[in-house]
Amino acid sequence: MDIRRLEVFCAVVELKSFTKGAESVCLSQPSVSEHIRILEEMLGDKLLDRLGREVLPTVAGQILYQYARRIIRLRDEAIQAIENQKGNLSGQLVVGASTIPGTYILPRLVHDFRNRHPEIRVTLKIASTSQVAEGILQGEIELGVIGARWKDNLLQCSEMFSDELVLTVYPEHPWAGRQSVELDELPSQPFILRERGSGTRQVMADALKEAGFDIAALDAIAEMGTTEAVRQGVKSRLGISILSARAVQEDVERGALQTLPVAGLNLSRPFYLATRRNRQATPLAQAFLEFLGGGGGR
Repeated sequence: MDIRRLEVFCAVVELKSFTKGAESVCLSQPSVSEHIRILEEMLGDKLLDRLGREVLPTVAGQILYQYARRIIRLRDEAIQAIENQKGNLSGQLVVGASTIPGTYILPRLVHDFRNRHPEIRVTLKIASTSQVAEGILQGEIELGVIGARWKDNLLQCSEMFSDELVLTVYPEHPWAGRQSVELDELPSQPFILRERGSGTRQVMADALKEAGFDIAALDAIAEMGTTEAVRQGVKSRLGISILSARAVQEDVERGALQTLPVAGLNLSRPFYLATRRNRQATPLAQAFLEFLGGGGGR
């Protein structure tokens, strides 16, 4: 089974489109369709369904996709290992990150890492903590930096960076300028939450629970998929929220937002370096891990 054909198939599955898949692998759409036809003929089963504008894998297609990604990854690892043995490091490293580290920490580190290893291409995939964890477990992401220790024994997590969550309000809010807020005052205000599965929400919920407060008691008027969306929601006076201090630092310095502590609530948080337990790191991943451990991540 030709690996190039599997790469074409994976591109169509991931982009949910023959047209976009063809663009990503630099082939014409008829060529991509022919690759898929040959795969289906070889396996004796339909692999893709056209549902409106989207192309989705069938049950057989989903099975093939999982194995195809593993085959391609093994091919890449073999090439990396041989290049590493010759003293060369080149290829593509896929790093996952939840919103805060992916937006405010890792871009600088990736830049510094590539200055040391210019032949390595780093793809930074920013998603929720749960999506990054799943990507690592599925082998789609080599390593990740996530905002909560993931409860899966197959994932190994070690503390790498630190952050603090802060109650954030707009300048005209009644609490603006106060020294602190009591925990039992929180339900009195409209609250914007991150979506379920985000590290920020999990850390906040855990801290509230430890303080004897149920997150369900908040007047949650909206759930948003990114920290940026929540930040803009607070700035537009939609409600208040608990956000990363890193994410709102510039707004606080400009006076566009204000932060204040919640009495009795510990909202410091670590970020975790996550890898698949018992999986041998590729040479590229090992180089990045050594870069972080040698002070690049500090």
